[in-house]
Amino acid sequence: MWRSIASNALTLLVVALFLFGGILLWARGEYAAQGPLDAPICLEVPRGSNFSRVSENLADQGAIKSAMMFRVGADYTEKSQELKAGSYLIPEKASMVEITDVITRGGASTCGTEVVYRIGIAQATVQVRQIDPETGRYETMAQFNPSEETAPAEYTDVRDAGDTRYRVALAEGVTSWQVVQELGQIDILEGTVEVPQEGSLAPDSYEIGPGDTRANVIERMQNAQEVILAEAWSNRAEGLPLETPEDALILASIIEKETGNAEERGVVASVFTNRLEKGMRLQTDPTVIYGVTEGKGVLGRGLRQSELRAETPWNTYVIAGLPPTPIANPGRASIQAALDPEDTDFVYFVAATLDPSDGHLFAETLDEHNRNVAAYRALEANRDN
Repeated sequence: MWRSIASNALTLLVVALFLFGGILLWARGEYAAQGPLDAPICLEVPRGSNFSRVSENLADQGAIKSAMMFRVGADYTEKSQELKAGSYLIPEKASMVEITDVITRGGASTCGTEVVYRIGIAQATVQVRQIDPETGRYETMAQFNPSEETAPAEYTDVRDAGDTRYRVALAEGVTSWQVVQELGQIDILEGTVEVPQEGSLAPDSYEIGPGDTRANVIERMQNAQEVILAEAWSNRAEGLPLETPEDALILASIIEKETGNAEERGVVASVFTNRLEKGMRLQTDPTVIYGVTEGKGVLGRGLRQSELRAETPWNTYVIAGLPPTPIANPGRASIQAALDPEDTDFVYFVAATLDPSDGHLFAETLDEHNRNVAAYRALEANRDN
């Protein structure tokens, strides 16, 4: 009898194990299966939230079939303690595995309202943007110049919201003075900061938040530029007429200010490299402009003959070689171009048309260059007539 009982018990145990294994396989399949969401949604995960609240929210919005299964799956994969606050775009048909990954991986939020402080060469603007979950694209709700306009309601309404994200976006070629001036206009930042060395800030996009200090934001920009410069210097071409990474940064800033067409960076870099190797003065207008403004704003007019002849430390019509400092903050591409220029024999260039984005006409000889300059002067004359 006992043998029969033991046999039956063993049979029941085996069946139970098979059932449990089957349920486990089914649950794992459901957890990884395509979800029921018919259209993307923006999921808000407030600070202090937990997987229980998030799972109920997801179930209410129709993103998952079972809040309990979502929580159990997160526990099983050891991610239930890794929830990150933010606003997240949940794609249509996203599985519970994919949703869990989105809300636990960290990093920048992927939807909701975003305020972008754009620091450009000519002006600064503030954009209030909101992502459309259907298209995954941002739509601009408001835009204004903080130096000239009062902040609209669209900005003040979202500024203190807990789920609003903030970014500072630096354009390539801005000066350090411009950056500090515009950071001073950003009302969610705190503290003051001295103007850092020219060229030491990496043009890029930086996440910021209420209470961040201006000094910390500047430090992040400097650290990023140090990494970019060090990497480019370690991979530089051989035989360049540049003795230090600082020389490369100076040349890169000139390339940045001379290049309206990104595809020309390598060729423009080759012109300056060739001139340095031949002992020719660089003779580039942006260095003259920097000698006039010292980076404090835009000149806003053409250069005068007296300014072209003025003996400033940066005027490369007057001085030999490179100026003593960069004349702007160059981007990664210009730094790379300075340290790996194209192989050409060009030593002259002039704008091809009156539109800077049309690039330049390059020349190896002065006669050819003079013909190119004459063609450009004719375009100017026609415009003025």
